[in-house]
Amino acid sequence: MQSHNFEFLRKYHPELADLAGFAESYSFTDPVSALVKLRTYAEYLVKALFAHHRLELNFQSNLIDLLTDDSFRSITPSVVQDKLHLLRIKGNKAAHGTLPKEEEAYVPDCVQEAFDLGRWFILSTKGAPAIESARWKPLTQEASDPTAQLKTQNKAQLKKLAEQEALMAKLLADLEAARAKAETTGKSETETFELLKQAQQAASTLDFSEEETRFKLIDAQLAAVGWEVGARGQNTAAVEQERKVSHQPTSSGVGYIDYVLKDSNSGKILAVVEAKKTAEDAEKGKIQAKYYADGVEKESGHRPIIFYTNGYEIYIWNDAKGEPPRSLFGFYSRDSLEYELYQIANRETVLGALNPKEAIVDRLYQIEAIKRVAEHFDARRRKALLIQATGTGKTRVAIALSEVMVRANWAKRVLFLCDRRELRKQAKDAFEEHMPGEPRVYVNSKSGNDQKQRIYLATYPAMMKCFQNFDVGFFDLVIADESHRSIYNRYRDLFRYFDAYQVGLTATPLKFIFRNTYKLFECENGDPTFNYEYEDAIEHNPPYLCPFKVVKHTTKFLREGIKYKQLNKAQQEQMDEQVADSELVDYDKEQVSRQVFNRDTDRAIIRNLMENGLRGPDGTRVGKTIVFARNHKHAKQLVAVFDECYPQYGGDFCLRIDNYEPRAEQLIDDFKTTDGSKNLTIAVSVDMLDTGIDVPSLVNLVFAKPVKSYAKFWQMIGRGTRLCKELFGPGKDKTEFLIFDHWGNFEYFDELVKEEEPSQAKSLPQQLFEARIALGETALKQQDLLALKTAAALIAADIAALPSDSLSVRENIKTVKAMQKDGVIEAFEAHTIATLKRDLAPLMQWRDIRSKEAALQFDLLIAKLEIARLEKSATADDLSDTVIEQAAQLPINLKQVAEKLPTIQQAKDLTYHATAGTKELEHLRTELRGIMKYRKKDTSNPVEPLFLDVAEDQGAYNSSEHKVKMQGLDLAAYRSRVESVLKELFDASEALRKIKAGQALASDELDELVNEVLIYDPNLNLEDLLVHYPNKAKSLALAIRQIIGMDAEAVDAHFKQFVQKYPTLNANQIRFLEMLKTHISRYGSIELETLWESPFTSIDSQGVEGVFKEDDQVNALLDLLKDLNNTAA
Repeated sequence: MQSHNFEFLRKYHPELADLAGFAESYSFTDPVSALVKLRTYAEYLVKALFAHHRLELNFQSNLIDLLTDDSFRSITPSVVQDKLHLLRIKGNKAAHGTLPKEEEAYVPDCVQEAFDLGRWFILSTKGAPAIESARWKPLTQEASDPTAQLKTQNKAQLKKLAEQEALMAKLLADLEAARAKAETTGKSETETFELLKQAQQAASTLDFSEEETRFKLIDAQLAAVGWEVGARGQNTAAVEQERKVSHQPTSSGVGYIDYVLKDSNSGKILAVVEAKKTAEDAEKGKIQAKYYADGVEKESGHRPIIFYTNGYEIYIWNDAKGEPPRSLFGFYSRDSLEYELYQIANRETVLGALNPKEAIVDRLYQIEAIKRVAEHFDARRRKALLIQATGTGKTRVAIALSEVMVRANWAKRVLFLCDRRELRKQAKDAFEEHMPGEPRVYVNSKSGNDQKQRIYLATYPAMMKCFQNFDVGFFDLVIADESHRSIYNRYRDLFRYFDAYQVGLTATPLKFIFRNTYKLFECENGDPTFNYEYEDAIEHNPPYLCPFKVVKHTTKFLREGIKYKQLNKAQQEQMDEQVADSELVDYDKEQVSRQVFNRDTDRAIIRNLMENGLRGPDGTRVGKTIVFARNHKHAKQLVAVFDECYPQYGGDFCLRIDNYEPRAEQLIDDFKTTDGSKNLTIAVSVDMLDTGIDVPSLVNLVFAKPVKSYAKFWQMIGRGTRLCKELFGPGKDKTEFLIFDHWGNFEYFDELVKEEEPSQAKSLPQQLFEARIALGETALKQQDLLALKTAAALIAADIAALPSDSLSVRENIKTVKAMQKDGVIEAFEAHTIATLKRDLAPLMQWRDIRSKEAALQFDLLIAKLEIARLEKSATADDLSDTVIEQAAQLPINLKQVAEKLPTIQQAKDLTYHATAGTKELEHLRTELRGIMKYRKKDTSNPVEPLFLDVAEDQGAYNSSEHKVKMQGLDLAAYRSRVESVLKELFDASEALRKIKAGQALASDELDELVNEVLIYDPNLNLEDLLVHYPNKAKSLALAIRQIIGMDAEAVDAHFKQFVQKYPTLNANQIRFLEMLKTHISRYGSIELETLWESPFTSIDSQGVEGVFKEDDQVNALLDLLKDLNNTAA
């Protein structure tokens, strides 16, 4: 195929000349095919680069894999990478049928990009200076169609074209086969650095325009979210370029807006975009963009959204909403922009003025949580963190907040994130129940492009795979369930990418939340937006959660380990029968938790549950129970032990639920049932039931494993805290649950004042990068110029290998570019070193090192050895021994290894190591790093756990109630005890009925009631109520009324009516009402004067009149309290 512009390639790479020639040929007649050919051209050019530089090429890799390969990026200028990505993106759209009709006009420009790439490729790899003079000849429709218009084509011409295509296809196939046989070797970073310099020089020689590339980069970013950007600066119905605007602070009063984004139907201007040079700070365009927006507003009568960018950094500024500028990772789509403008005119001015729907949330603390978030957002804050104990309705709060924001026109689309599919299902059901009219969808690989729903529900891993399918402004509210440190470490790109209001939800107690979580949601450390913990819930009257009791039940093996010498004779005989070299068995407690499964220990755990666990509704069988097992094998053994000990239950009473069970989700549903249709009552769990599963009927938890994470520990406890009405029959609610702790977990956490803040483990590339910085510092200190130059080249190559599409790298692109300027790293000044350590080292974790781990590990080993040699450290010999050992593990029977045999022999030679300096060690590294992946691994089997069945000494069992260090639990337990006794006596006690009715009691009637209680429960003295429930009147009747006589729900109803009457109450006012309600529930009544005293001055020093500014609200509240006092009198 004779080409118009690409014949200079034919001498070196005829396949590239043919591919480009076909692209030229089809530019006007079949632009889709032309783009597909150009994508193939880009792929073969990249493969030719891999072959030329002998880079390791995985032939299963696609074009994006090749373009993002570390070794490729490290030798390719960014301007060249941008051009290749442009051809890839356009070609992919064409191949998948998603290329907008308007973009077909870009094809000649894309062919010109291919021309530039071809010239650069030949100049940088062949050094052919004649290529510099080659000039692009613009395509015309006649020139691009070798058949001189389709209407004159005949069968012979079409046949010739087809034959040429077939010949090209065969050429490409032969080329692939040849490359598959080609050998590759790793380049040293010094060589890589030099290659990059050559490639950059070639790009500079050919005068690749940085400004032109910048605009094409912006064009591509706009096109990626659906904007129809015209070719070569041409205007389209949706995007005008260089648009004239008046009312500018210039001598002529005129300016030219780089991009104007419009509604293609009405022509309404939606946004202005100011583009600065890539070398400049995008912030320089801020004021200029504002002037453009001012001009558009004066001309059209409405204010557009403002964007300003330098091609790498993008900022949005919606000053019409009074918001400050924000950094983005992309542009808004047309739909997102239109809704942003719609909000300006139509959203509620004050979000906090709206009340959530009572049908969704009806508890004051839930309303307060929503008010706190709303006020946070009203104050131009965009992130919030809510802490709510498990079972207090986090999901309900999330749904109610979503409903408020949708109703207020603050949100069009909501994304709800959670960590497991079961939690996603529960959230979907809850949204369906409380927002039934709103369309919902699960986000997964199939629905990742569905952009027509209101509520999107996703697990974190699923969303990570497709989040860039959505534009950055697509979601208005992102809710993150169970927001703890794993979210920050693994999924924070989700929160940085979406320009949305973001709310984190967590049940982790306040003091055990880590700084990273607060940072992610922009809260001060230890100061969340709202906090409602377990103690708050159980101290409430009536309680919102169930209290629990802890029974510590341990065996000698669990407390002390299993040591042969400490066993009695019978146990030793059992051990001898089961274990070879049994006298060597010596496991301490910690080792038992990881390496030993003793069947009789598990029998003791199961029997304790069956004999001492709380019963189910029928009173005969143990109630719903979760047993937390150590791992899959332990769970299997626990189930087997249960079936062995209790065969009468039929094999489906106790079942394992973990990731190995294919029917796990169905089993969870069976476990939740309460109608008696399913026999499953004891669920042995490995991780799957630790968090987020709602089983209100659950009454027993069994910790058959040690737990070290406080957050996870409380999540596990939370499985039992939910209330369950009439679980044991009419009027017989669940009032507590039981925890059996077999591993001393509660003792461990009682002693734990604060869980240590974990430091994020450094990735292998970061460790290597920091070692190379240390090498440079050591070389500088020792005045070793060769080592310093080596370190500088290695560091520069690492920086060049950073992936430009990573959000973290894009966020720090200015620093990256600054470090890549000529001479900066080579100078190795103190501020450069500090920047490398502080800003660039953490970015190394985003490098793709798949299949290169062994090479990088060897690089790290050599870097440490080079440092040790420079420092003359004693560790140098140890490191040399490791190099010798690893070299000895290379299998020389492999061809790739055998070719390096001379270097391998050097690496194993002690005398070589004795004198080896940086130059010699770099020689070893560069020669051997590419084959270290073939090193023989340790094939010895991992240590299998020891399965025993040695009888425990039942006399050494230790079972006792553990007093948890939580004041609320003591109060809840006492209250539960008194409540149960008074309920039993109520029908027969005239005194109790009088108290409930609010009637006064004579002293002898109170005395008689005290005696009745003592007869029923000799250990319970009603006089103690005044200790736990004091009141100023020191009235025992009033104290009793708090238990049975003061209808807390009726009190609650009074306050709900007040809240609904005044829907604009703010969060502080809601908090004040909650304090009042708690006070009245505790003391039976309230003296109105105390409304101006502590604790009611904690919110405002003026008390009730400081919190409520309007007289009618104060008067209505006082009337409400008088009514309640009269009820309690």
